[in-house]
Amino acid sequence: MVREVAFRVLGERPFDVQIMGAMAIADGCVAEMATGEGKTLTATMPAIIAGWRGRGCHIITVNDYLAARDVKWMGRVFEFCGLRAAAVTQGMRPQERREAYLADVTYSTNKEIAADFLRDRLALGNQPRLAARLAAGISDDRPGASPLPSLVQRGLDTAIVDEADSILIDEAVTPLIISSTGENADQESAFVEAARIAASLEPGEDYRVDPRFRDAELTAAGRRRVEKSTANLGGIWAGERRRVELITQAIVAREHYHRDRQYLVQNGRIVIVDEFTGRLMPDRAWRDGMHQAVEAKEGVEVTSPKTTLARISFQRFFRLYRRLSGMTGTAAESAPELARIYRVAVVVIPTSRPVARVQWPDRVFATLDEKWRHVVDEVARVHATGRPVLVGTRSVMASEEVSQRLTSIGLPHEVLNAERHAQEAAIIARAGEAGRITVATNMAGRGTDIKLDALAREFGGLHVIASERHEARRVDRQLFGRSGRQGDPGSAQAIVSLQDELIRRYAPRQGALAARAVNAGSLAARAANRVFRAAERRARAIAYRQRLAVLRADDWLDDALGFAGRAE
Repeated sequence: MVREVAFRVLGERPFDVQIMGAMAIADGCVAEMATGEGKTLTATMPAIIAGWRGRGCHIITVNDYLAARDVKWMGRVFEFCGLRAAAVTQGMRPQERREAYLADVTYSTNKEIAADFLRDRLALGNQPRLAARLAAGISDDRPGASPLPSLVQRGLDTAIVDEADSILIDEAVTPLIISSTGENADQESAFVEAARIAASLEPGEDYRVDPRFRDAELTAAGRRRVEKSTANLGGIWAGERRRVELITQAIVAREHYHRDRQYLVQNGRIVIVDEFTGRLMPDRAWRDGMHQAVEAKEGVEVTSPKTTLARISFQRFFRLYRRLSGMTGTAAESAPELARIYRVAVVVIPTSRPVARVQWPDRVFATLDEKWRHVVDEVARVHATGRPVLVGTRSVMASEEVSQRLTSIGLPHEVLNAERHAQEAAIIARAGEAGRITVATNMAGRGTDIKLDALAREFGGLHVIASERHEARRVDRQLFGRSGRQGDPGSAQAIVSLQDELIRRYAPRQGALAARAVNAGSLAARAANRVFRAAERRARAIAYRQRLAVLRADDWLDDALGFAGRAE
């Protein structure tokens, strides 16, 4: 019935595979649907069924733009079916949020919905029975219940998570925290002093770093040097343990947190860049003083450390929903974790048309400079045929590197990264035009289709170049999936080096040996790829342990401090 409504209202009749995806979502599964297969329209079918139950349905997207776009785009379908749809985005007042949550279908981001849940839980801190109901996802806006105007949400009943792999897996490493800020001039000056001292230390002699875990450790010589440097400071520096913690944190900020990779400096503030999506997160801060350590390193105003008021892991939060499901372009690799943590199965939905994308063999180079030279040469070669080209990069720094090299040889192009994200949808939408060159960080392809024009299709379709492998192979598949949507022609290739961050962090020794073999001409790309696969396995294992640690810490805090209870 909803399929017919979509045709009458939007002029779009969902394919059979979209019906399959909708059935999987309605049955509480994560539907893996290839890029361009119409997940936005697919989600309306199970969302309407959930909306008719009268308990509300949350469709969770990766950013505010997509939430606002989708509710406007699909709003007429919901209205035709007798339902009201709304969006919750940053900057909305509490009353506006409450009205949006009272809609039958609410679009928002995971951060907004989880933050509103935590605020509601804080509001009910002195009412344990109601707080227990809220923690169990039970609405208090039921017939006969007393109204609670201080709350914005009415409970957690049904969630449909778009880009489920990104939200349920990648972003689950960091818990969501509600905090307050208090002035502490002594601590703020201590971070500045720690940055100064850390800059004077010698790597290898005074400290050792662990790139895999982004950690550092002072040597015995380093401890003596730090003690001598702080002998006359007193106060917070008097205790050895706190002194070592501050300096170690400053070293970690210098060695493992890099400008234009993990963060940007905008208007005198440190703005975190999401390493999986490339998007800015202006309202997020690293915890346990790391944000202040980075501020001190960059010489911007050091903010006061924050006090945690409430926290929740995304794993725990999403398990509070009565019905959890989702959709994404890549989920098969994460099926075991999704089943174990969230108790949801992954269903792989076939494409509506056969995939015509051609996967070209990987090219592996020993050094970064060789890789970038070849990337630019390949862009120029494919561009000369009239085909559009999309170059995917891992960081802002890498995207700017490619951009400078393309500019130096006179190739016009557009850059999409965390510094230039305002026109994201428009840039990606144009990326399928004949002769167009687009350089983008990982955010490319999340939520916006790249449609080919007639000339681009005639010339052979979009060519995608992945300039670096990622810890999660799913991210690579998402990028490659930008090409060859809905049976379009296209091609994709990975052009990487043995000095890439993945190798440096997770397989430095093997990478160095392989680089020498590549230079000697004795190592084929297929053999070099084994080094990348080994690094990926280690990265996945570490990330999985980190997510489990976040979940265990969250459960322990709830048990120990009584933040959540059971509903009767």
